[in-house]
Amino acid sequence: AAYRIGSRALKNNWLWGIAAASFVAIFALNVPFPLIVLAAAVLGYLGGRLLPQHFTPGGGHGATDKTFGPALIDDHTPTPAHARFSGSRLALLLLVGAWLWLLPMGLLIWLFGWDGTLTQMSWFFTKAALLTFGGAYAVLPYVYQGAIGHYGWLTPTQMIDGLALGETTPGPLIMVVAFVAFVGAYVQQVFGADQAFVAGALAAALVTWFTFLPSFLFILAGGPLVESTHGELKFTAPLTGITAAVVGVILNLALFFGYHVLWPQGFAGSFDWPSALIALAAAVALFRFKRGVMEVIGACAVAGVLVRLLLN
Repeated sequence: AAYRIGSRALKNNWLWGIAAASFVAIFALNVPFPLIVLAAAVLGYLGGRLLPQHFTPGGGHGATDKTFGPALIDDHTPTPAHARFSGSRLALLLLVGAWLWLLPMGLLIWLFGWDGTLTQMSWFFTKAALLTFGGAYAVLPYVYQGAIGHYGWLTPTQMIDGLALGETTPGPLIMVVAFVAFVGAYVQQVFGADQAFVAGALAAALVTWFTFLPSFLFILAGGPLVESTHGELKFTAPLTGITAAVVGVILNLALFFGYHVLWPQGFAGSFDWPSALIALAAAVALFRFKRGVMEVIGACAVAGVLVRLLLN
């Protein structure tokens, strides 16, 4: 993911610098992800004012040897009526979205209090949803910072299992957040030991709702607003800066999981050679032979099972 996004987003040394700074900030200084996003947006805005040629998004597609015909919808297609910005429509959608968030959140506070595990999960993943710049891989560092470091819902090993589960289907975020919520509530035994599964299932459902409600609101309410700012550098330059920062954050996530996979007991423990060889083979298959992601994941899963059977 870092390679794919970086190859498209890091078009000059300024954007490379933002990516490097974000990596150092989260890896070495443990700066919270929201602050990194905010700083990148400010740098992008300033860069758009001072060095606009370096913070212009896109960069053009250039001439290609395409054999297909013209697109049915492209940048020059007139905006349809339902996608045009309307203040009244925006207000209505925001009002409906606020009620859909406030009603279940208020019920959770009434039943479990503000410090209840389910309430805190719902609040945390609402904040996570507001930071989904660059897709699931961008917000996962924030999830592990909170779920592991702050709340202690999961261990690093359990988080790695959640990421592996998420990679089995397209769109890993919904799988990962549901996994984090289920395991967290199950381990915390919110409803007692006899109702651990019920607590986990309810937590997974709540977290899915509170994660994706803001996302739908972004699309329905924010889509026309974003479309109306198409091509305006003062709006697109901050997003260009954020995208560059996301590359560094995703690289940090890769190192985090690589460390816990290859050194399960820390650097003082033994190096996991089977996992390293599987990871190396996966990288060669993806980058050298251009194999499909799902094909590689399936092969790695089979290899992992075989290694476990042989070692046992």
